[in-house]
Amino acid sequence: MPDRNSRLLRMAAARADFLEYGRQGAAGVPDVLAASWVRSQQAGVDITRPPTDFSDDIDTSSRLVRCAEPVLDQLGNDTADLPLVIALTDSQARLVQRRDSSSAVGRLLDRVDFAPGYNYAEGKKGTNGVGTVLEAGQAVSVVGPEHFTEELQAFACTGAPVIDPLTGRIEGILDVSTLADAWSPLVHTLVKSAAKDIGRNLLLDRNQAQQALFETYLRADARSTRQAVFAFADSVFMANAAAQALFDPVEQLAVREHATFLMTRRDRVSETMTLQSGRMIRIRGTRLVSGSDTAGIVVIAEAVTDQPSRPWPSAPGTGFDDRVLPRVATAGAETRELVGDLRRPHVPIASGSSPAWIRACSELRDALAAKAPTIVLGETGAGKFTLVAELFHADHPGGRSVAVDASQLHSGAESDLDALLGSTREQTLCIVRNIDQASTEGVERIDKLFTTLGSTTAPVTFAATVSDSSLDSDLPFHALLGHFEVAVTVPALRHRTEDLTLIVSRVLEEIAPGRRVRLSPTATRTVAQYTWPRNVSQLREALAHALRARPVGEIQDQDLPNYCQTHSHKILTRIEAAERDAIIEALRDKGGNRVAAATHLGMSRSSLYRKLRSYGITA
Repeated sequence: MPDRNSRLLRMAAARADFLEYGRQGAAGVPDVLAASWVRSQQAGVDITRPPTDFSDDIDTSSRLVRCAEPVLDQLGNDTADLPLVIALTDSQARLVQRRDSSSAVGRLLDRVDFAPGYNYAEGKKGTNGVGTVLEAGQAVSVVGPEHFTEELQAFACTGAPVIDPLTGRIEGILDVSTLADAWSPLVHTLVKSAAKDIGRNLLLDRNQAQQALFETYLRADARSTRQAVFAFADSVFMANAAAQALFDPVEQLAVREHATFLMTRRDRVSETMTLQSGRMIRIRGTRLVSGSDTAGIVVIAEAVTDQPSRPWPSAPGTGFDDRVLPRVATAGAETRELVGDLRRPHVPIASGSSPAWIRACSELRDALAAKAPTIVLGETGAGKFTLVAELFHADHPGGRSVAVDASQLHSGAESDLDALLGSTREQTLCIVRNIDQASTEGVERIDKLFTTLGSTTAPVTFAATVSDSSLDSDLPFHALLGHFEVAVTVPALRHRTEDLTLIVSRVLEEIAPGRRVRLSPTATRTVAQYTWPRNVSQLREALAHALRARPVGEIQDQDLPNYCQTHSHKILTRIEAAERDAIIEALRDKGGNRVAAATHLGMSRSSLYRKLRSYGITA
């Protein structure tokens, strides 16, 4: 959460710079988004009140909709209790279908006209998860301030193109929208997978129609050996020997054009037409109907005589029969598995049980509830930033948090934050991270920000994190301490032995979602014995290292980094760390036999024993 909020804040600042300075102001913004901002600006999109463009002639029963419905139905069922809205647009960025898994999110999207019939082309609405996908030709996620217009910045919109595999054309866009705070990177993968499912249905539907067209053509040709038989579809033209003999190429083209016209008509039961030569012919046959579309047509053409020919097929009085094709109904299993990942419960870090952790959570929760400016102390990587944001959002599910990295607060950013936070109507938390890393100039900017926040009437609470090791220093941040009323200390990981199993489980769920992976008893003891000087962040690195060696199953002691086998409290040089790792490897290779390990390393036993004590090696 904090990392995401920090990124969104950087995007908000970059957007402000872009609006003021142009393309060069969008430094660090992904190329797809920066290019979209440029196009939106060049199109004259109003950033505050973009125009509404509604059309009532959208086709809600098109081939695209027909092939998408099984996927949309399945997706809607699978995400019934998730805060999402699923939408399908046509190739002109007009919404044709919307499924609300969350009525609350749906009501908010209604306010920005994200509903069937409305146009979300980039030239109308600026950067968004529909129009930008059409322009870029690829899946795009637009989260919060990455939107060009202000009215969309509360949302996260992820869209992917629905591509017809046969033609390669983009037939429409599948979009999943939620609130910016609720977005997960898994949504991006989910939407791409579901769009691919719809594309697969388009291919199945086309294949089914072409197969049916070919079969109907063969039957008609078998029954009408002396009559001209044609078959037409989007990319298909067939004519039997009689048709080629009775009609020259120009006349065949005239028959094809008239038959194509008839494919869109349902009100005529028979047709006659006059060729350029003056000959009059009657055409009859079978339409292949898929949903509301005519996927193809098989035509028998014959000269008009005094005695009308018997209609074909045998139904009396009709010139064309309709052969209705069955509905394609496929939703991929892989997409459902991704939805399962979205449902995976979050294990909050505030759920620890060690006394020091419970006390810190209680003090911090009370401070946030009282809206008291709070400074959060603790070692680097102890989870200070994550805990503040998690406790705030637990009490304010609809609130928002804005993250600021003190070391990256640039000139002008504090005024942007003033405007951003001062105009808010929802409960908001502003967290300034690592204020001990702020420069003298940065401290002056943060001081102005805190002064503004302390006097605002908006529902804003502010907090800051600092490494407790910096308290004895003469760093500039000491000038900021007068802004705070409460100090809370978050305990280090080594002081939370009761929570270690839960923390390891949570980290494994985060970095290996859906995998069956766990620590062996020996690996658990090693993790418990290590001091973790960089706390949870270092534990995450160690478990990621172990997963590279053993991606599933039971992680063994030897899968963990070598430094986990030590209890040394001093910081090692690179040479010392390399020597320590070599000793650990030798002991492992020799089954713990120290004499053999010393011989292998080319050192005396006394030297080995001394280094074991110095490095705190327990292997």
